[in-house]
Amino acid sequence: MQRFWVGDVVVTKLVELELSGKATWILPEATRENLLRDAWLRPHFVSEQGEARMSVHTFVVEAGGRRMLVDTCIGNDKRLPIPAWNQRQGTFLADLSAAGFPPDSIDTVLCTHLHVDHVGWNTRLENGRWLPTFRNARHLWSRREYEHWDTVGGAENDHVMAESVRPVYEAGLVDLVAGDHVVCDEVRLEPTPGHTPGHVSVHISSRGEEAVITGDLMHHPVQIAHPEWGSRADTDKAQAEATRLAFLRRYADRPVLVLGTHFAGPTGGRLVRDGDSYRLDV
Repeated sequence: MQRFWVGDVVVTKLVELELSGKATWILPEATRENLLRDAWLRPHFVSEQGEARMSVHTFVVEAGGRRMLVDTCIGNDKRLPIPAWNQRQGTFLADLSAAGFPPDSIDTVLCTHLHVDHVGWNTRLENGRWLPTFRNARHLWSRREYEHWDTVGGAENDHVMAESVRPVYEAGLVDLVAGDHVVCDEVRLEPTPGHTPGHVSVHISSRGEEAVITGDLMHHPVQIAHPEWGSRADTDKAQAEATRLAFLRRYADRPVLVLGTHFAGPTGGRLVRDGDSYRLDV
């Protein structure tokens, strides 16, 4: 568990799963040789052997008396094509409660997008039925994002929608919102499309301090140095690259804490210009 302070806002990171090894399954250009070229990635984000270090985690944002969960990870019992994620039996909910955040205490769930590893704990399997996990929470999803995936076919998407998305929608717990929706005085959504059509990041500001939770705008810090490196899961690779570049230009050399949704280790840092490119200063 890690905590970050942004003015009066407290952000707590809770890990469901840590990953180490080849990253080419999600970032084709992230070979061992390529990862070792950017020395600043070691040791936090790349091992001395050139293995990528990544994480699947959630952020709990405490602001203005509210408890907001940003992305709900993989979940248990889900039918997923990635072996390590399929039919998991992990301790995420127990870990969340042990950290002081039992599910019924969460009042808002923000999903940066509706991919499998960001919506999994929206539901849990009870007596053969998928039921909302955070039953006291309003779930805020980009309208554009939901309407896109609601009409896309394919077995993988059908499973995600049936197990992790539609049960919450049908329970009346979802608010479909604009990509720049203001959640409260300290928290708003920031449109960052490309990885998915309605992808958003989460912007936090309090007492003159700022932070941004990236979602899958970037999967690994190497994309800070190489924003042209796209993800195999990007819906629109050209738009995703343009969004990354705009994000880097907007926040580089500013006192803004960038919290990567899949960044391992320290997870958060400041973007700084590094010659013709950028790096994450942790």
